[in-house]
Amino acid sequence: MTVKISTQAGKQAGTLLRGQTNPPCRILVVGHEPDICRLNAQVLKNFGYEVDTAEDGKAGWETLHATRHAPESYALLITDHGLQEFSDLALLKKARAARMALPVIMATTALPTVDFYTRYPWLQPVIMLVKPYSISHLLRTVEAVLSATWPVR
Repeated sequence: MTVKISTQAGKQAGTLLRGQTNPPCRILVVGHEPDICRLNAQVLKNFGYEVDTAEDGKAGWETLHATRHAPESYALLITDHGLQEFSDLALLKKARAARMALPVIMATTALPTVDFYTRYPWLQPVIMLVKPYSISHLLRTVEAVLSATWPVR
């Protein structure tokens, strides 16, 4: 099992999504740092995405669960690794147990060991976005995940 890791090292931001028109994909951003969560949401909204936020894993689960059968359900979940109280992994466990197959981008400063995802492959995010990351890197990562065929096998 391979965990994809996205870092900014050696990347050029100059060709960032110029002239891109995004379909109205709906994204849920879950983060325990309110300012970062709001900034990420605003940036994504400015690029044409419909974005909701949740301050922790519990609120994220309630939001996902409430919309799971709605026509406007989420196309992507972006979550922080290390959420307090109701963790990002608890959120992923509940989403996977409910058979929600949406792709997940996990923003993290500390990478989980590959052994963790060998033991729990169903919790593996599509990509780990290493902090700190730039706005352009976030946008490129979101676009790459949303343009891929899901689920990625």
